[in-house]
Amino acid sequence: MISLLDYGAGNVRSLRNAIHALGFTLTEIERAEDILKAERLIFPGVGAFGAAMERLHRLGYVEPLKAYLAEGRPYLGICIGLQTLFEGSEESPGVEGLGLIPGRIRRFDHEALSVPHMGWNDVRVERASPLFADYAGEKLYFVHSYRAEPSPENADWRLATTDYGAPFLSAVQKGRVGAVQFHPEKSGEAGLRLLRHFLAGEDTLTPDLERPATRAPTHFAKRIIACLDVRSNDAGDLVVTKGDQYDVRESGEVRNLGKPVELAQRYYEEGADEITFLNITGFRDFPLSDQPMLEVLKRTSENVFVPLTIGGGIREFTDANGKHYSALSVADEYFRSGADKISIGSDAVYAVEAYKARGGVKDGSTAIEQIAEVYGNQAVVISIDPRRVYVDAPSVTDHDTVATQVPGPNGERYCWFQCTVKGGREGSDVDVVELARACEDLGAGEILLNSIDRDGTGVGFDIELIRAVREAVSIPVIASSGAGCVEHFAEVFAATGVEAALAAGIFHRREVPIEAVKTYLRQHGVETRT
Repeated sequence: MISLLDYGAGNVRSLRNAIHALGFTLTEIERAEDILKAERLIFPGVGAFGAAMERLHRLGYVEPLKAYLAEGRPYLGICIGLQTLFEGSEESPGVEGLGLIPGRIRRFDHEALSVPHMGWNDVRVERASPLFADYAGEKLYFVHSYRAEPSPENADWRLATTDYGAPFLSAVQKGRVGAVQFHPEKSGEAGLRLLRHFLAGEDTLTPDLERPATRAPTHFAKRIIACLDVRSNDAGDLVVTKGDQYDVRESGEVRNLGKPVELAQRYYEEGADEITFLNITGFRDFPLSDQPMLEVLKRTSENVFVPLTIGGGIREFTDANGKHYSALSVADEYFRSGADKISIGSDAVYAVEAYKARGGVKDGSTAIEQIAEVYGNQAVVISIDPRRVYVDAPSVTDHDTVATQVPGPNGERYCWFQCTVKGGREGSDVDVVELARACEDLGAGEILLNSIDRDGTGVGFDIELIRAVREAVSIPVIASSGAGCVEHFAEVFAATGVEAALAAGIFHRREVPIEAVKTYLRQHGVETRT
């Protein structure tokens, strides 16, 4: 009997779907006593260490879980399911973990690296385990800001390590108890193979079967992300669309480039590292029960085993019956439907405007803070839609300006990047640098940086815009808008150091295949997932 310990935080639908896709049945832990009845127990999840432990205590799961682990029964922890095995975490001072493994979880602190560690990396398997029986060095998907450090005290648990600034424990195992920091259910075929070994009972470590020692470093990959702008057409059908400067109509009709679930499946098969859905009419759709994107996520996560991000309409609202929904409760529904990350757009601008009015003081009222507190910073993506505002000199504005190589209509040599709301139709008095910095302070874990000026043009990413934001924050940045050929992807990685690049129209229309992008990048020395 394979049992899933769903403690109520994070996307576990994808894990359920992966288990079913592998041909196994699953039971749910619904009461504390179910834990000791399990024959094989999986503890998945993303989120904050303190929030996870608080829920485990509230549900009465801590003591039976400790008893299960003490008996050395089959266990697979995923992400937070690994971290809670330790004594505690810097993420939540004063909160005790399960204490099975000596040591505390610590934040990545390498100044030259973006945090969270978000994306595809290798693992260095350091001793034999059936979990990695046929692992061939493929990259696996990580998303975390805190890591377990290898030490003499936990050496007997050490199964695999990964490099990100310094080595951290990416897999631990003693007997039949094991855990991984990466997400096998989000790691494509390589992750599914590892998961199958555990489900089939091939989890017992064989201490006398040593794996040849290796000191080869692991390599963090740049991500190529496929973006699907989704909206209802005039007939009421959900379609993937794309336009120039956000105009998605052609001959009076909404441009239809395919169905979202089918297109997402295609991109998974073609090698996309992540898939992002943007509900571009979400600001007009209020009732949560009416959100068609929930069904898109549920269906996509059945067969797509890479990370899914969803944006559009995720904010607090009051329905027609006067019932209030917090942004966190709305986000809950998206996570439970298959989303791994939530993208916040216009609401982020409003949140930063309020944050500025408070003198840069956080008060816990924003969607960014609320979602990050429960699900972790890595679950919150800020989608920024800026446009250029040209000025004659930096002194004429209080905003961060750049000396531009793309002069304005009157020959202006400076510009600042104005953040917009409502799909680019309204401007704000917030510039892109202050928005990115403020959102990082509020708890966001990633920036999705669009460009209204470059959207749909195919002339290349706005390097000046991207460089300004990349230099302003320490969280990962996704470059978006303007890609027209494989060379543009190599250019943006070389010129700005961003962690990921996103495209839509050129992928939808098959003008530039995803594998062609990756092949070109590898030929020019850029690490990618094959």
